[in-house]
Amino acid sequence: MRKNTILTTLVLLAVALSTAAQIHLNFGDNSPMRKLQMAEVAISNLYVDTVDENRLVEDAIKGMIEKLDPHSSYTDAKETKAMNEPLQGDFEGIGVQFNIVDDTLLVVQPTVNGPSEKVGIMAGDRIVMVNDTAIAGVKMSRTDMMKRLRGKKGTKVKLSIVRRGVSEMLHFIVKRDKIPVHSINAAYMIRPSVGYIRIESFGAKTYDEFMAAADSLTRQGMQHLIIDLQDNGGGYLEAAARLANELLSENDMIVYTEGRRVKHQEYRARGNGKYRNMPITVLIDEYSASAAEIVAGALQDHDRATVVGRRSFGKGLVQRPIELPDGSMIRLTIAHYYTPSGRCIQKPYVKGEKADYQKDIENRLKHGELTNRDSIHFADSLKYYTLKEHRPVYGGGGIMPDVFVPLDTMRFTKYHRQLNSKSIVINQTLKYIDSHRKELRKRYKTFEEFDEHFSVPDDLISDLKAEAGKQGVTPKDEEELETTLPYLRHQLKSLIVRDLWGMNEYFKVWNKESDIVNKALDIISGE
Repeated sequence: MRKNTILTTLVLLAVALSTAAQIHLNFGDNSPMRKLQMAEVAISNLYVDTVDENRLVEDAIKGMIEKLDPHSSYTDAKETKAMNEPLQGDFEGIGVQFNIVDDTLLVVQPTVNGPSEKVGIMAGDRIVMVNDTAIAGVKMSRTDMMKRLRGKKGTKVKLSIVRRGVSEMLHFIVKRDKIPVHSINAAYMIRPSVGYIRIESFGAKTYDEFMAAADSLTRQGMQHLIIDLQDNGGGYLEAAARLANELLSENDMIVYTEGRRVKHQEYRARGNGKYRNMPITVLIDEYSASAAEIVAGALQDHDRATVVGRRSFGKGLVQRPIELPDGSMIRLTIAHYYTPSGRCIQKPYVKGEKADYQKDIENRLKHGELTNRDSIHFADSLKYYTLKEHRPVYGGGGIMPDVFVPLDTMRFTKYHRQLNSKSIVINQTLKYIDSHRKELRKRYKTFEEFDEHFSVPDDLISDLKAEAGKQGVTPKDEEELETTLPYLRHQLKSLIVRDLWGMNEYFKVWNKESDIVNKALDIISGE
């Protein structure tokens, strides 16, 4: 018996090694590729237990990538699709913004002229069943809910809805369609003659959205433009380059890239930019990254804009997407971004050590860099000069603004941070809106009326404090509570506006208390 087992094992091993050898006819005997594939063949054929061969390969890919830079990555087919949707400009689904309240999907807003709005679904509706399958009260994840709601354009889905004030359950058949994803959060006249555009990310449609917004503001009398790139994590290089082209003069460098196996490549303005003579102010913070840094760096290096805020994230690595046959993707770093003056945008990192890299923002706060400009130190070797006025600027990671605005940690207390981290603020806001939507709509016919006359009611604050107490979140003392309340009330009002009107109106309210926005306005007005 033992002899037969040994014989069988030897046969299997011979087959495995023979197969591996045949696969690797194009590789030398000591090739790393030959070694890797022989290992995979041996494990899949000889290992004592059944193995998932696909998982084996995916783990090997992830293992290799983990030893590289912090931005090279591998995503499976589902992750790849979810990652690409916000940048592609649309997805296919029913067209609702929603949130989860008490284990139930609550419609915050249906997309204007979208599939759900067309059949009569309203803000405040609770979707409790999808195709006769319960999704409320069953602890279903947000991802699984989205999976049931989304589907190919033209397919139909049955939704069962509970509506406040209506006793019986309502049923709708919704025909899925293309749903646009906008990368411009807000565009409005923030002051007479001063336009404001907030860009969330750089996607396939960002340039068209930006031009439409800028043209609209120009018709309203815009003579100075604020481009807000705070919290903008980046996106497509081409989208950033197209936008920057509209703001720079002919042959001005926008960005260039270089890598070990990638030729030096330059992106330059063509000189046909519609807004190349308009005064520009750019807003950035520690979460502005990648494509956002390309735009900010180009405008700063050409002395084309005043950059206001805090040092940006420092992501200056170019990833090339490598699509694999099963829909998965490797995003492999192939080059560095450089600003026109020659600054490398990428902050330092150690290959394979992502923990410290991911704590960079936290470390900046600890070291005082977010609160005090004097805590930021640059070596002389990192000094560069702008291309027209020859002002000193610095490399070493990220874009350092021309005008530094410290983070006000006194106003945003620890108690407030805990209220946000546990989603207490957002959940209590949703419950308040759900209970008072009709009343608010009836009382305030327009956003302008609401903005001028609405004050956050004390009962909302009381309910929020009570819920926070249940979850063990309490202020250190009465002084911390009193410090928290003004900024908390402002946040609550902004969130209520967002759910009643939209993101544009949200930023009209939120920006009133933004230190970075207000500093920019002071500079523009000459104060």
